[in-house]
Amino acid sequence: MTFYVENEVNATFPFDVEETVNLVLSSGLSFEKVPYDATVNILITDKEGIREYNRTYRDIDKETDVLSFPAVDYDSPCDFSYVKKDPNAYMDMDTNELILGDMILCAERVKEQALEYGHSELREFSFLLTHSLLHLLGYDHMEKEEERIMFAHQEDILKELNITR
Repeated sequence: MTFYVENEVNATFPFDVEETVNLVLSSGLSFEKVPYDATVNILITDKEGIREYNRTYRDIDKETDVLSFPAVDYDSPCDFSYVKKDPNAYMDMDTNELILGDMILCAERVKEQALEYGHSELREFSFLLTHSLLHLLGYDHMEKEEERIMFAHQEDILKELNITR
């Protein structure tokens, strides 16, 4: 797995960001039985930055905690049939890795939500990474049943890592 972390606001956390990204994303890909090595881009920004990205790419003029931009088309979560049909459209031919997509996390929201929910910044950061990864794998939570499944997967992945509330 290859991941690229850009911390455009020089946010600091009481844990190693790259180590946490590697652990959480690797575990999530394994849990979901993704049959490819993958590449993910992660951008850490602030409230102003994530609001701008949300406005630019989603036409929603407000801040949020995490944004996900999948690079793979799915008929259902973790259905890689499009990748199999046209690997050149989804794979990095130099590394032979599946390009999953991009995540944008708001550092300030990580800190605020950790306080609000009474758990560590590590837990909140890991939760948002897991949530975003599942979006990159085709999961959604627009309908109740989708939400139930996606949120159960989030909790199972974090439990496996012993990153709990």
